[in-house]
Amino acid sequence: MVEAPASAIDQIPDGRIPTALVDQELESFGTPDPRILVCGCGGSGNNTMNRITHIGVEGAVTVAINTDKQHLDHTRAMQKLLVGRHITRGLGAGGDPVTGRRCAEAGRDVISKIVGGADLVFVTAGLGGGTGTGIAPIVAEEAKRSGALVVAVVTTPFTVERRQRMQRALEGLDLLRKAADAVLVLDNNRLLHFVPNLPLEEAFSIMDQLIAEIVKGVVETITLPSLINLDFADVRAIMKGGGVTMMLYGESDQGPEEVVHESLNHPLLDIDIDGATGALIHVTGGPYMTL
Repeated sequence: MVEAPASAIDQIPDGRIPTALVDQELESFGTPDPRILVCGCGGSGNNTMNRITHIGVEGAVTVAINTDKQHLDHTRAMQKLLVGRHITRGLGAGGDPVTGRRCAEAGRDVISKIVGGADLVFVTAGLGGGTGTGIAPIVAEEAKRSGALVVAVVTTPFTVERRQRMQRALEGLDLLRKAADAVLVLDNNRLLHFVPNLPLEEAFSIMDQLIAEIVKGVVETITLPSLINLDFADVRAIMKGGGVTMMLYGESDQGPEEVVHESLNHPLLDIDIDGATGALIHVTGGPYMTL
């Protein structure tokens, strides 16, 4: 008869469990990292994916969704989805949100699989066009249905553009507000005052950079360790059902007072904190930053 060897615990005097064993078991029960997606819808959203890929966002998966195959082919993202191929033949929605929505409806099952299981989903788009305006609300709907916290970051058209484009943007924004937990709206008109003489493409790249920095800031607040830790539960508690959201962003090498001033007076952000019911504050500084 062969006796089974004593377990590690059986061999320990008085049944005491070494700290190393306890730590090893605790590690196996650690809280899993939240699954975070950043979905760029349409041409503007895809451009934001390029910017996010360029600056890098720790812990997020980037997804580009479009009806325009050529634009999608030149977009840098971890996952890409061309929707409505049989409707538009990959040539885009032609500025018509109804067509964009039809394409998204045709690809709803695939969209659902992409966002399924995510804990936090960012949806970015430029409102007023066909693809972003039509697709973004459906992406938000499917993400919300899967149980994710959904945050939309969108831009609105210039006032000099056709009135119809602004009307479409407002209709798309209304659908997004119903589908997402929080919606951050950035007004392209502020570019006219901030960089009035820049070529249009360069001006838009500034807005893309701002959106990318906003997304990066929220994501890395969750995914990277900090001295005063904020986790996903904190973010969910603040943003769940938050409605229209404002984001403050500022940086300075002149001390904390200047950072606050820059945040409250950012030329591209519409700041009005009256009536705010909660806030998340994330501060990044050097090794000599004090309380």
